[in-house]
Amino acid sequence: MLRKYLAKGVLAAAGLSLSLGLSASISAKAQELTIFWAEWDPANYLQELVNEYTEKTGVVVTVETTPWPDFQTKAFQEFNAKGDSYDMVVGDSQWLGAGSTGGHYVDLTDFFKKHKVADIMAPATVKAYAEYDGKYWAIPVEGDATGWAYRKDWFEDPKEMAAFKAKYGYDLAVPKTWAQMRDIAEFFHRPDEKRYGIAIYTDNSYDALVMGYENALFSYGGDLGDYKTYKVDGIVNSDKAVKALEMYRDLYKFTPPNWSKVFFQENNQAITEGLVAMSMNYFAFFPALNNPKVNPHSKVTGYFANPAGPGGAQHAALGGQGVSIVSYSKNKEEAFKFLEWFIQEDVQKRWAALGGYTCHAKVLESKEFRNATPYNEAFYQSMFMVKDFWAVPEYAELLTAINNRIYPFVTGDKGTAKEALDALAGDWNGIFKKYGRK
Repeated sequence: MLRKYLAKGVLAAAGLSLSLGLSASISAKAQELTIFWAEWDPANYLQELVNEYTEKTGVVVTVETTPWPDFQTKAFQEFNAKGDSYDMVVGDSQWLGAGSTGGHYVDLTDFFKKHKVADIMAPATVKAYAEYDGKYWAIPVEGDATGWAYRKDWFEDPKEMAAFKAKYGYDLAVPKTWAQMRDIAEFFHRPDEKRYGIAIYTDNSYDALVMGYENALFSYGGDLGDYKTYKVDGIVNSDKAVKALEMYRDLYKFTPPNWSKVFFQENNQAITEGLVAMSMNYFAFFPALNNPKVNPHSKVTGYFANPAGPGGAQHAALGGQGVSIVSYSKNKEEAFKFLEWFIQEDVQKRWAALGGYTCHAKVLESKEFRNATPYNEAFYQSMFMVKDFWAVPEYAELLTAINNRIYPFVTGDKGTAKEALDALAGDWNGIFKKYGRK
């Protein structure tokens, strides 16, 4: 009997010890969180921010990065393997469909309601970075849109101003319309002087060219389709869409030589190397242009939001990302605590101060934020007029199709804009039919 009780005691003690050991292990595991993002400056700013969370809570948060070309592939390889390497991911807005329907993202709808996130963040960022199929799957993190940098000294040169007015009949200034931007690009395009009119996105490897074209498309009053019904005929190939694509091709004529495969790096270099009057880029890449160590022309570099189209519509292509909790994470509870901290107004102010592009409506609207940098006012304007690409699970196929159709026209002047967009409508109809949306 004594041996029995002793045996029970030993087993109980062993069980308690094992339980305590497992609890300690789980607790230790929960004190670490990994956020996966692409390799760029905002990820570095986020690491600075989360270091402050670590100081406050003791939870070590690591922002793990990978180069942009590998980002989507690496993320979805881990998702499809149901791996737990990442607790959260700062994914592109277009990932919402695949992330949610694929079971990779945790449903944050209750969290949104409890913390009134939809009221806290700018409406356009909630719709673009968080919502899919009536539910919420991410918290807006890095607000971004395409905007423009320009050479103020070129625009404000009295001789240039007089020559421009003599040729075009109106004052040289920041363009209010795409037609004016086209005139300015033509005016400053002087290959003999190694001075060129404009730098636009043309890389068709991922979404650069498409985002550039969207700037024109949306501002011309066009669209990519009906996102509710999946109708594309007469929309993606509408007269407005055709005119927008023709304008984008027209602007390409005024870019520097060999500009048929460029993205953000080259467009920033177009400014830093003094090549162009105006350059398209995401706002996330403008901080470098404000740094005199990077941009020798930083003091004479200005910024403006995407101009309006011929009918007065004014929109910008959406960039940026939201942070989602990965459904395979073993630290979901800790991840929710982190998100509670992240959405606080004082944290969002700190995020903006470090260089991140906050989506917090009050912070965005504050004079403090809008006057903090030469580009923040244009960013503020842009974040209330952004529009985005399809966020459906098959978005990657849609993206490939549009790249294949518009790239030869824009950079090679092959065929017509109408032919390219008619063919694209056919491609997209086929893709939607394959996935049962038609």
